[in-house]
Amino acid sequence: MQFYLNGYNPGNPDIQAAAPGVEAGSATLPDTTDVLIVGTGPAGMLLAAQLAAFPGIATRIVDRRDGPLQVGQADGVACRTVEMFDAFGLSEKLMREAYWVNETVFWRPSPDDRSTIVRTGRVQDVADDLSECPHLIVNQARLLSYLEEHMHQSPSRLVPDYGWDFETLTVEPEGDYPVIVTLRNGTTPKTVRAKYVVGCDGARSRVRDAIGAVPSGDFANHAWGVVDMLATTDFPDIRLKAAIQSADEGNILLIPREGGYMVRLYVDLGEIDPANRESFRLITQDQVIQTAQRVLRPYTLDVRDVAWFAVYQVGQRVTDRFDDVTADAAGSRLPRVFIAGDACHTHSAKAGQGMNVSMQDTYNLGWKLAAVLEGRARPELLRTYTVERHAIAQGLIDFDKEWSKIMASAPRDPDHPDRGGVDPAELQAYFVKSGSYTAGVGTQYPPATYLTAEATHQALAAGFPIGMRFHSAPVVRLADARPMQLGHAARADGAWRIYAFADASGDRLRALMDHLAHADRSPIRRFTPAGADIDSVIDVRGIFQQGHRDLDVEKLPPMLLPRKGRFGLVDYEKAFTPDLKNGPDIFDRRGIDRTNGAMVLVRPDQHVANVLPLGAYDALAAFFGQFMLDQHKA
Repeated sequence: MQFYLNGYNPGNPDIQAAAPGVEAGSATLPDTTDVLIVGTGPAGMLLAAQLAAFPGIATRIVDRRDGPLQVGQADGVACRTVEMFDAFGLSEKLMREAYWVNETVFWRPSPDDRSTIVRTGRVQDVADDLSECPHLIVNQARLLSYLEEHMHQSPSRLVPDYGWDFETLTVEPEGDYPVIVTLRNGTTPKTVRAKYVVGCDGARSRVRDAIGAVPSGDFANHAWGVVDMLATTDFPDIRLKAAIQSADEGNILLIPREGGYMVRLYVDLGEIDPANRESFRLITQDQVIQTAQRVLRPYTLDVRDVAWFAVYQVGQRVTDRFDDVTADAAGSRLPRVFIAGDACHTHSAKAGQGMNVSMQDTYNLGWKLAAVLEGRARPELLRTYTVERHAIAQGLIDFDKEWSKIMASAPRDPDHPDRGGVDPAELQAYFVKSGSYTAGVGTQYPPATYLTAEATHQALAAGFPIGMRFHSAPVVRLADARPMQLGHAARADGAWRIYAFADASGDRLRALMDHLAHADRSPIRRFTPAGADIDSVIDVRGIFQQGHRDLDVEKLPPMLLPRKGRFGLVDYEKAFTPDLKNGPDIFDRRGIDRTNGAMVLVRPDQHVANVLPLGAYDALAAFFGQFMLDQHKA
């Protein structure tokens, strides 16, 4: 963590100095704003937290609720989400409070007495080197409170405006604030004009309806109950994630909760009558608990308190587009209204993807909005949001259909194979096979837009697949010999990263640094605004092959010792070496060509955009020139 760049300030360094003229949100909404976010769920709050880093961008977030969420529905926090929260400086808070999902166990009917269950398998929940971050369980309300605190401590001092219900919007063909939104607080109406609006207002999104986007898909004829409970039990795996199949009473997905005592049960309630689809809503809390007690036999479950209860049917739907531009207008206008999260895609809760994929939506969108609004990128950049995230949502729905079907299936009876069902070994194998997907690290953007390049030079850095998130690895920071994760050096600040991995001699890396610092076609020189810190648009990091004691800090290229801030202080945190104590060496672990080295270009949302040779200056300039705006044209 870096601070004191522009002067010493006592107190908590997480509380950044407020930008000049910035005041915390008030009960009075402005008449105009750059970005209006509708909905304070995970997607909306993550977007607001991103945009709060840019005090020059006027952002407001509204919600119809009277205040922050107190009891959250979602609880699973995928490894990828923890990686994202690290970029906000929030991962340590999450990990301290959350339950860590370390192992998953599998239970099936006993072959000796099929009315009881026995353990049949136990696996590591997150495979080795899948992520440096754990799979966590924490209440959604707590996760949102971390984001809200982060917003309030940002230079923007952004706070949500609660109690405002979205009613309508229209988009005018031109004007500085072309999106006209009507809100209502009780009997008080309010019209707000915005440059951009983002609807994060849930599965029944009014913003989605206002732009004419249409969700399509199916509701499975299957009901589940979910209970957060405090209970006493002799079930031995009550503090492990467990997939439990009973012979005749249904299935349970058991999720231990944070705090050491609470547990969540997803309880299979069987098929829904298509002729009476709403009947499942009459199922009571006691009925769900009684079903769980039967599934767990011969073990007992004595429920002492219930924190939250709900019943639901599984629905898998995805919206046809994620912005306000219809197919026939795609070539003639740019998007002004976007939707994210449950407004775009709905699915079951059992794979733990809803909250996580929703936040990935707005992590994709936020940096693009900031780049356009700050004049660093062309507005056409915003077209890539629907292209990239719609394909991911469709893949999520396809996965969820298969996973939900497996989870709802009865275990196969070896004495009656004609009855069908799923063998517990198949369930365990599918769980292991899907590990990267459920951890949130399986997302890969194809070269469908200019933000993801073809894999022409992928062999130079085989362990950083283009389109996938930048997979961190241990390194040592050269200047202070600190062991750390390379990916954790990045912040959610809207900047691109160039990770330059040195060639064998180091000569090509040093030549690249000289080029970036001095050449007219250097993207650093072309796209960084006058007066801005040199790493504010494209942040360059160098990774050398030698150990940290074999290099001299004072001999680093000036690009890796940039001067920043109003005092021109030196940033010593740009150069790294392999962590030879805790190996394997990052060059070996991530398949970096030791002879030639490599440039790995990483987007602000931490996805790898391109891999290039260290000397590919023309290709580097051409890549950024596709969407960035030159800041120094006469």
